[in-house]
Amino acid sequence: AQYRPQHGRWIGIAARSTVFVYNPAKISEAQLPHSLMDLAKPEWKGRWAASPSGADFQAIVSAMLALKGEQATLDWLKAMKTNFVAYKGNSTVMKAVNAGQIDGGVIYHYYRFVDQSKTGENSKNTQLYYFKHQDPGAFVSISGGGVLASSKHKAQAQAFIKWITGKQGQDALRTNNAFEYAVGVDAASNPKLTPLKDLDAPKVEPSSLNSKKVIELMTQAGLL
Repeated sequence: AQYRPQHGRWIGIAARSTVFVYNPAKISEAQLPHSLMDLAKPEWKGRWAASPSGADFQAIVSAMLALKGEQATLDWLKAMKTNFVAYKGNSTVMKAVNAGQIDGGVIYHYYRFVDQSKTGENSKNTQLYYFKHQDPGAFVSISGGGVLASSKHKAQAQAFIKWITGKQGQDALRTNNAFEYAVGVDAASNPKLTPLKDLDAPKVEPSSLNSKKVIELMTQAGLL
């Protein structure tokens, strides 16, 4: 139920976890932020990166909004404007951390796993930190599928969704190199991933995520 909205208009297919990617040569494990909210503190000025214009990061902010409320989110975004360094895209954030240009960054987990499965050249100097503790920084974002009311191919679309959310489709997530989490009932994810149940992600109703309000708040904070 956590991976589909209450209104039932779509269903979850795959998931990815928010993480803090960091360079151990720049920052020790003991110095890592306990919470995503800590990145608003003065000691983090100029030390962390994100890609604010991307849908990935905006989804993380939408989870913060659902969990912490509008004022706390706006305050955090204003502090972020002062503290963070902007990059275009999660891959670019990870590359900057890997190159030692910045201590760490907020991305989704699979960027590092995908790079490691290839040459590892853009992630060899990095590690992933999982916030856990139902923190906004432990938010798990869902990729979903549904059938448009206007679709001219409803039967085929329903058949595909049934396949991708069924055993064969979810098994494909485990065996391919996308490194996203399978979310089907009793579906197993790639064994290289930290198990989904161990992430201690916050429970956020997917249909409550307010992208319009997030863009409004990020614009107000000068991030967009």
